[in-house]
Amino acid sequence: MTAPAPLVYPLAGLLGEPFGTERRYEIHGATIQLPDELRLVEPLDGNVRITRTNRGVLVDAKISTAIAGQCVRCLGDIELPVTVEIHDEALPSVDPASGATIDASIEPDATRLSRHQELDLGTLAAEAIALEEPIAALCEEACPGLCVECGQRLGPDHVPHEVDEIDPRLAALQGFRVDGHGESE
Repeated sequence: MTAPAPLVYPLAGLLGEPFGTERRYEIHGATIQLPDELRLVEPLDGNVRITRTNRGVLVDAKISTAIAGQCVRCLGDIELPVTVEIHDEALPSVDPASGATIDASIEPDATRLSRHQELDLGTLAAEAIALEEPIAALCEEACPGLCVECGQRLGPDHVPHEVDEIDPRLAALQGFRVDGHGESE
C-alpha cells in the first residue's frame, strides 16, 4: 500500500459524524506541484480545519509559502512570500451511506472528494497560490530597472554613459518644449 500524498486527508470517518464535527490539521514542510511555470522555494506551512456540513465538508485553510519570481524592472530573481486562505465546500463523489456514485453534473464546478472520501488539499492550495502570483513583481518598491544602453542594473554603482551626438536632422527638436497642459510653447 502506498502512503497518501502529503495534503490528502481521509474523511470517511468525518462524513459519518454529526454536522458541525470538525478536524484540525497542521501543515509543516509539505511540497506541491504548482501550475504553469510557478515554482515553490519554501515548503508549505499552515493549518486546516475541516468541518462536517449537511452536504459534505467545509474546508478552511491558511497556508504560507514563497514562490520564485523575477523582478519586472531589473529581471533579478526574487522570492515572493505568499499567504493564501482557502474557504471551500467539498462534496462527496460517493454517497457515504449507500456507496452509490453521486451525479457530479448537478454541480459540475463543486470541489469533490475522491471515491475513497479523501480531500486533496494540494490541488486547492496550488490553485490559490497561482492566483496570488503578482502581475508585476518587484525586488524592491524603488527598483531603478535596467540601463537602456548597456543592460546593467541602474543604481549607485552604475556608470553613466557618454551622450552621443544628436543626428543633425533631429537637432531642431531639442528646442521643442511642452508645458504642463500638453501644449507646445
